[in-house]
Amino acid sequence: MAMTQRNDEMQRSREVAEAAREAEWQGAGFLRELFLGKLRLDLIHPYPLDRAERPEFQRFYAELERFLREQVDPVRIDETGEYPPEVLDGLRKLGAFGMKVPVEYGGLGLNQVEYGKAMQLVGGYDANITALLSAHQSIGVPQPLKLFGSPALKQKYLPRIAKGAVSAFALTEVHVGSDPARLSTSYELTPDGKHYVINGSKLWCTNGTIAELLVVMAKNPRTGAISAFVVEADSEGVEVTHRCRFMGLRALANAAIRFTDVKVPVENLIGKEGRGLKIALTTLNTGRLSLPAAVVGGGKRFLELSRKWSQARVQWGQEIGKHEAIAHKLAEMASTVYAMEAVSDLAQSLADRKGYDIRLEAAAAKEWNTVKAWRLVDETMQIRGGRGYEKASSLAARGEAGVDVERAMRDLRINLIFEGSSEVMHLFMAREAVDKHLEIAGALIDPEVPVSKKLAQLPKLGAFYVPWYLGLWARGLFAPRYGEFGKNASHLRFVERSSRKLAREIFHSMVVFQAAAERKQAFLFRLVDIANELFAMAASVTRAQAMKEAGQPEAADAARLADHFCLGTRRKVRALFGALWSNDDAKSYAMGREVLEGKHVWLEEGGIGLDVTVEELRPKLPGAAPARPAAVGEAGVRPVFAEPQPVS
Repeated sequence: MAMTQRNDEMQRSREVAEAAREAEWQGAGFLRELFLGKLRLDLIHPYPLDRAERPEFQRFYAELERFLREQVDPVRIDETGEYPPEVLDGLRKLGAFGMKVPVEYGGLGLNQVEYGKAMQLVGGYDANITALLSAHQSIGVPQPLKLFGSPALKQKYLPRIAKGAVSAFALTEVHVGSDPARLSTSYELTPDGKHYVINGSKLWCTNGTIAELLVVMAKNPRTGAISAFVVEADSEGVEVTHRCRFMGLRALANAAIRFTDVKVPVENLIGKEGRGLKIALTTLNTGRLSLPAAVVGGGKRFLELSRKWSQARVQWGQEIGKHEAIAHKLAEMASTVYAMEAVSDLAQSLADRKGYDIRLEAAAAKEWNTVKAWRLVDETMQIRGGRGYEKASSLAARGEAGVDVERAMRDLRINLIFEGSSEVMHLFMAREAVDKHLEIAGALIDPEVPVSKKLAQLPKLGAFYVPWYLGLWARGLFAPRYGEFGKNASHLRFVERSSRKLAREIFHSMVVFQAAAERKQAFLFRLVDIANELFAMAASVTRAQAMKEAGQPEAADAARLADHFCLGTRRKVRALFGALWSNDDAKSYAMGREVLEGKHVWLEEGGIGLDVTVEELRPKLPGAAPARPAAVGEAGVRPVFAEPQPVS
């Protein structure tokens, strides 16, 4: 009975997720074609270098930079755990909360490229401010309202947002992270048809303690439809039940919120009823591009500090940067920052392009850049040594430069979880990667489809797969040489060959695993990692070429950085291909299940251990009674680890 119930829940979750995704592609896509074995270089080459900046944006950018330098103290924000009122007021006066709000509603009307530059600037200075602005612009009220709001709803709220009304996004619940099928917050229409009534609780609502406006996802208990609403934070029945505190981003205004019979005007429904998850996912297609840009700003700062410290610090008679171990780290850091900027700038530009579907590129940029940024801050900590681990205030108090790596590491770690964890990004991209195959051959691998219908699909399958699969091999005989790219042409040839191999391996996996393919997550993750690395290689090489053709003085340096990055990445890609079919996945899964079932608890013995049971670790609603009274006073309660979940 329990197994049947779990299977039913999994099936419902799949159905909800499938219904929420965008079934139709809205235009071309570089990564979509790459997964099918085509290197569509024409989609990214010529690489879109910075366009001539509008005077309005130049003024805003200069004012934002001056404001950050003169008015924002990241150390104070971190140590007090609060956003100073004067900082919030200053951001309002700059128009920073209306960066993406159209000019006709009083906003700055920045395009995605301009917005990315602004977030890169902020991201290189203070992560708390970055999170405040990113959550507001990316998943708060402005973007879904722009894309799906009625004219009346836009006129009602966008001018207010442009003036500085902060917004938050409320999807996550105690038992709902990346599985919206379990959503429990409900809405019902009042008998007079004038209001929706919302009841439920939400967790990890970034900006929730200071927001004036909320985007709330709720489910109709009768139909199961999930819808999105704009809710006034001061509405009767809206209650912040807890201010959440974290390892980093210590000023984050993150809230647990309860909704008790909250009446929302029917006109505050965003889009159509039942479209809530689709609205959220579509919004995130561009919304999650904030993070790739922000971590580029951080990466530049880490590179600068590592370079300067490697010049300043002398060990064994010479600067530490001249020792091979550190020189290799600096080379890797420089080429990685170059590639991160190439990926982010390309993705921002593609998002502004009409007729382009950004969903895969946005996910890839978010996943790849945040993972690389975490590696960069880790290397910076290692190069900086004990001074990296020491707090900036402590460094300054004893007379040294108060450069803060410790805070940066705490703040940056959440980016692998924010706006879709790395694991969720992999699963999302893996599903989109096989979209064409499911369209053509989905019936063949579906265990619920009868044999007769599967046989009826064979002519359709043959008509697509025979020429497609043979073409993957045949194109190798006439593959382009990319001579215009000079020394870096070999890297594009590698990307082209690898894209065809990637497509074949995706096809092979569907033949071998069939319906079980969705459970082969380690295999799927490697496929996605290969595609992400190839995307970064293509972005790096085409960017260097565009700089050369534009006559930029740094073009030769860019070409060398691209070459260094691609040489290392080619080794990673080869290793990933090798691990697709030669791995320990089955043994690792079996061992993991043994650990889960308690077969190796003896390994946990010999220490103090956690004074907490599995039942006590289960998520609880905010304000619920504890599983048992604490054995000691609040200050003495032994800490336990928090469950990692996507943060709204």
